[in-house]
Amino acid sequence: MTHEHHHQQYTCPMHPEIVKDAPGQCPKCGMTLVPLKTEIKEKKKEHSIPHDHHGMSSDKSMEGKHDHHAGGGHAHHAGMIDDFKKRFYVVLILTIPIMALSPMIQHWLNVDWTFAGSNYILLALSSVVFFYGGWPFLTGFVSEVKSKTLGMMTLVAVAITVAYIYSVAIIMGLEGMDFFWELATLILIMLLGHWIEMKSIMSASKELELLVQLMPAEAHLVHGDHVMDVKTDTLKANDIILIKPGEKISADGEIIDGQSFLNESMLTGESKPVEKDKGDKVIAGSINGEGSLKVKVTHGTKDSYLAQVIKLVQDAQDAKSKTQLLADQAAKWLTIIALVSGALTFITWLVIGKDLAFAMERMVTVIVICCPHALGLAVPLVVARSTAISAKSGLLIKDRTAFENSRKISTLVFDKTGTLTRGEFNVVRFESLDYIYSKEQILNLAASLEGNSEHPIATGIIRKSKELNQKPMLLENFKAITGKGIEATVDGKDIKVVSPGYLRENTLDVDVKSSQAETIVFIVINNKVAGFVALADEVRPESAEAIRILRSQNIKTLLLTGDNKEVAKTVSDSLAMDGFIAEVLPHQKLEKIKELQSKGEFVAMTGDGVNDAPALAQADVGIAVGSGSDIAAETSDIVLVNSNPRDVANLILFGKATYRKMIQNLAWATGYNIVAMPLAAGILYNAGVMLSPAMGAVLMSVSTVVVAINARMLRIK
Repeated sequence: MTHEHHHQQYTCPMHPEIVKDAPGQCPKCGMTLVPLKTEIKEKKKEHSIPHDHHGMSSDKSMEGKHDHHAGGGHAHHAGMIDDFKKRFYVVLILTIPIMALSPMIQHWLNVDWTFAGSNYILLALSSVVFFYGGWPFLTGFVSEVKSKTLGMMTLVAVAITVAYIYSVAIIMGLEGMDFFWELATLILIMLLGHWIEMKSIMSASKELELLVQLMPAEAHLVHGDHVMDVKTDTLKANDIILIKPGEKISADGEIIDGQSFLNESMLTGESKPVEKDKGDKVIAGSINGEGSLKVKVTHGTKDSYLAQVIKLVQDAQDAKSKTQLLADQAAKWLTIIALVSGALTFITWLVIGKDLAFAMERMVTVIVICCPHALGLAVPLVVARSTAISAKSGLLIKDRTAFENSRKISTLVFDKTGTLTRGEFNVVRFESLDYIYSKEQILNLAASLEGNSEHPIATGIIRKSKELNQKPMLLENFKAITGKGIEATVDGKDIKVVSPGYLRENTLDVDVKSSQAETIVFIVINNKVAGFVALADEVRPESAEAIRILRSQNIKTLLLTGDNKEVAKTVSDSLAMDGFIAEVLPHQKLEKIKELQSKGEFVAMTGDGVNDAPALAQADVGIAVGSGSDIAAETSDIVLVNSNPRDVANLILFGKATYRKMIQNLAWATGYNIVAMPLAAGILYNAGVMLSPAMGAVLMSVSTVVVAINARMLRIK
């Protein structure tokens, strides 16, 4: 235990890549570093559950408890907010008498409140403000110097230290006027800015914590003829668990008994409750409706869909995109520019002939106003917000750069089956060709004969019959007609459900017009064709809307399918797509993507992540669609949980909106500094425009808050 403490390391809740050997503040955002010991331990364990980016282990958070060593994540962050809040109020109370005792304020108000020893009371109160209120900035400065990554803490610490030392020298006899009231207001505003900003950071990451908290702490394990409560993280494959009405599903699994409606909205973004019956799969974290279910666990907590989602979100938030690296570089350079500009401002005003106090005030204002805090947070806040919102809406980002690059997509290639279409045969029409039987009777006869088959065509016919509340008829002498259909006796009549090939072989003439996209089965009664049922892989109703949105974004859409040209043309034309590529084998899809790229297209590919894997990997942006719980489609950059093509359009719109927010934040943070720095230096001094250090701090804090609020306004439309 002692040995571990000697090798304790610390990390930042917002910047996990920063690891220090000693406690202190993050050089990028000034947050107190949290111990990394628990994370290191967990990484060594193969069966560990991923940590969220607040330093909270998922298994602990699922129990609603906080790891003592890891700093408790959310509780630690809340503690930091409370700390800044407390320091702010203490400094606020002390600032009032400091301002009242300041000669400058008294001069402005034309009053004289000085008395014997008032200077020393002013010094004592200001010293408390400097050391207590300024402590987070002073310790942050030490951390930045040690790590050789100068940033915001360095600038604030230099500004307040210069102001404090100069003011102490004035009290001790140096000619001039002290800076104590400006020091107090500067620290006060910096504390307020940090307090507001940390609340924004906390709310930006709250969505991820809500995902973590979805997993219930306990499960009802069915053990023989009795039920016992166990910890969720002890569940393993093949355990049987009981899910009571209104409870959360404890683990991924398959229903072996019961029927209910599940609310999966927090996991998939689908707001409509989903009906689940025996044999259906369920996802941990979804909420059970009014039915009671027995579920056979398919895998333990660490492999659950929810745990994988949380890990994907963390990885995406931790990943550095080009935009973020650019912002980090800009923040680093801005710190150097601020220090150099501050020094040059000081020297320039002294050379011009201004007194030491004036030159120092200009220097302090320049250093404070140029703090790169807004620049440092411009991208991370948008990243935290976008990845968490995406996960809640069924869009899982594995590669942040690919997600941001979605704005460049010029051609979007759709796999047909299961993406634009439902991937299952559905009855599109059924007709009677014999006046004795109604069309409903024809369907009922077909469904009755197909009742025992699991063939996709049979499944489609049975599904349609059930929708119409039809009851299966009693069959006799059931037998299969090899390769052609099935046959049985119903009410003494010989009934066959057969393919068009059977009709041709037996010269049963029938004139039925059909499209190439349809599959038709005929119902033959006593050797006479009595009707037919037509099935097709139905185009999803959302597909047309998705294609329309993509067209409005000037993105070409192509259909890529192994089906024949007629089927591909039918689907492509019905959706008003820009073209189709048909009769393509899985390995040839890769070549088609390369071909498009060679023509200068920025290509996104959507597919099911299995036979489309090579094409997904080759595409500039690979989007795995409808992967369900198999979310770790290794070759894709982005995973869409639902098989809804509208989500593809949403993803691209959201990718553009996210990038737009990043650029807006970067433009504000850099543009603000371009304008603010010359003003702080006193470029408009002759025009009567002067910024005090406190006003500089106000503007700096406002810029940070603007960036935080702008990130919070990011939405999926």
